[in-house]
Amino acid sequence: MARHETAKGKIVRRFGVNIYGNEKYDRLLKRKPKPPGEPKKGRVRQTEYGRQLVEKQKLKWAYGLSERQFSNLFYRAKAMKGVAGHNMLILLERRLDNVVYRLGMAGSRAQARQLVAHGHILHNGRKVTIPSALVRAGDEIKARERKATQDLVRRLLADNSSRPVPPWLAIEKDDLKGSVTVPPTRDLIPTIAEEQLIVEFYSK
Repeated sequence: MARHETAKGKIVRRFGVNIYGNEKYDRLLKRKPKPPGEPKKGRVRQTEYGRQLVEKQKLKWAYGLSERQFSNLFYRAKAMKGVAGHNMLILLERRLDNVVYRLGMAGSRAQARQLVAHGHILHNGRKVTIPSALVRAGDEIKARERKATQDLVRRLLADNSSRPVPPWLAIEKDDLKGSVTVPPTRDLIPTIAEEQLIVEFYSK
């Protein structure tokens, strides 16, 4: 598991984009739109490499991956048929921890990663403790049948009820389960970074 010690609020302000999707960071950006520590004269002009690096960092921090995990995922995406940047985003969205988060079973991807790693989530009826496991169309994600787990997931679903579930997923809150109805496509994934700049970053 990738551990990032920097406060998420500072990371969001640094990028100027709510990469975590939590509404409280939208409010923070409205209240403090400038990056922390920015000089009064404004930001120093970025180089092309600097822009590419920032876009890569946005995705890496948003999905909670280490540098090695992210680069391995990118090269896997590049080896697939189709557009490398689109493939990269689709692989990120298909991660089990991300799907748990998207279904509203967790308040953040970090929390979703913890739920998976601690064995609270069943993937197609089996306990899976690997957050990076990839889901496919037709897969079922369900809270494990333990009272403590079900009480926790039920509370989290209620807490996150205002967050919309992506159209490629379906949630059955009463049964504490969700499913992948269709494979995610690029047009169904929110844009928080310019993926083409990330492709250029790794193409050097």
